[in-house]
Amino acid sequence: MPKGYWVSVYRTISDPEKLAAYNKLTRPAVQAFGGRTLIRGGRVVAHDAGIAERTVLVEFDSFEQAVAARESAAYQEALVALSDGVERDFRIVEGID
Repeated sequence: MPKGYWVSVYRTISDPEKLAAYNKLTRPAVQAFGGRTLIRGGRVVAHDAGIAERTVLVEFDSFEQAVAARESAAYQEALVALSDGVERDFRIVEGID
């Protein structure tokens, strides 16, 4: 079964306190669905139209688990805490296998 991934690329972070509150709530929401954070911040070299801001990659055992985690009540609470604190591109993608 192909794995599922959350890919977040932050365009701007306007409120670091909201991001911190979001991060605190997101960790247990992700772990409840077996998610593992592979990348959070760190160095970035962006090419073409890429953005060299914060990048986050979370791996799940399946695409369905990744979608379910995003739709969970716990993650929705984290999104409320984040609100307008960032502008980001958030995607759920299916791995090759």
